[in-house]
Amino acid sequence: MQSKWLLSSSLVGCFAFGWCAHLLTARHRKPVTITRIYTGSDGETHAEEITGNLKSDPSRNGIEFSDPIKVTSLVFARTSPGWVRDWHQETYRQYLITLSGQGEFEISGGHKVSLAPGSIVLVEDSTGKGHISRTFGTEDRIALNIRLADR
Repeated sequence: MQSKWLLSSSLVGCFAFGWCAHLLTARHRKPVTITRIYTGSDGETHAEEITGNLKSDPSRNGIEFSDPIKVTSLVFARTSPGWVRDWHQETYRQYLITLSGQGEFEISGGHKVSLAPGSIVLVEDSTGKGHISRTFGTEDRIALNIRLADR
């Protein structure tokens, strides 16, 4: 009898602990972080962290969405370890989302922006010094490149 009570108490305690953890994480969700690469008024390339704004849609059962973003194309890109593209500017604004592999952008001052799985980079440096792109590690870097429509 005591073992049934102990088992029941343990199950209730685990449920309560799990529910409290769920409530805390639901209130303190990790924001969607985007690294923006842009040309400053000094002609140098800079990086800043911005947060993507998501809005809850009660009719969609708790899913959160950003405002729609107009795009013109979407391509998958693969680069091998050791691939390097020397200093260059982008010809259009785009989001780069790394799906697998490792890489980096090097910008002014030797600052490096990591391109790891799940990273989102908004590339807007179409003038100025630009950046260096690299892939390293032991596997290909696969990315989703999303070209943005003109503003």
